[in-house]
Amino acid sequence: MMDRFLSLPVIEQLSPSLSLRRNAELDILVIDHPKAQAAVSLQGAQLLLWQPTGQQPVIWLSEKAAFVSGKALRGGIPICWPWFGRVAQPAHGFARNLPWQLQQHQESDETLSLSLNLTDSAETDAYWPHAFSLTLEISVGEQLTLSLNSSSNEEVRLTGALHTYFAVGDIGKTSVEALGSEYTDSLNKGQKVEDAPVLTIEEGEAIDRIYTAAEEVSFIHDEANQRVIVVEHQGNNCVVAWNPGKEGARGMADMADDGYQTMLCVETVLAGTPTIINAQHSHQLLARIRIA
Repeated sequence: MMDRFLSLPVIEQLSPSLSLRRNAELDILVIDHPKAQAAVSLQGAQLLLWQPTGQQPVIWLSEKAAFVSGKALRGGIPICWPWFGRVAQPAHGFARNLPWQLQQHQESDETLSLSLNLTDSAETDAYWPHAFSLTLEISVGEQLTLSLNSSSNEEVRLTGALHTYFAVGDIGKTSVEALGSEYTDSLNKGQKVEDAPVLTIEEGEAIDRIYTAAEEVSFIHDEANQRVIVVEHQGNNCVVAWNPGKEGARGMADMADDGYQTMLCVETVLAGTPTIINAQHSHQLLARIRIA
């Protein structure tokens, strides 16, 4: 998949490892660094791929993702903000569907860092009538860090998520530790469930679980790729695990019928009762990912 982005014509070479390119209707930042390769869509500031050098891809992107202006991309790390879920329209907020601005980029021997920003406008006022500044800091190297910082000059209430799609070799040979044993089953009318502390998924099974007592670090055991993906969460109040399953994938125009077999969302989420951000204050939602 990374070859697809590297083959796009270069619009502007921003640094030795960073270039601006275009795929269909969307501008893409392509990173080809000695430590890792990655791609970021300026629409939604959405990281699409991350592959440390010598490793299999860690972030999953649907082969049928539609690079259409104003349409959410299936895969990568969508930013859900200023709400999570279907509590308002559009679902998961507007931040992932709007163009962001690249503010800064820095490159070293170990990492390439980006800073992207979205601020209030007439378009955002139609959805959410508040002044705000939303900044995403991305650090790409042997590990990946995303830090989403929300601030406003007025009191605001919000939820949100870093909705990470992880690439796995075989969902039936994948398990997740440290999610806790209590979750809300969104596929069963929000039923509260107590279960084993290790998540496993049967072939074809759909899951949508909100883990309300998850630990600060999740461990994704990707047996087929013989690796453990370590995910550190900060600023969240829950972790969501999601896979559409066989039938769900078949109903998605932007996912291959077998796409569910090689992905699992383990999301860094601020959900439930909206978090209050006082005027002139900020909130940070962070995910740090590495291969153990």
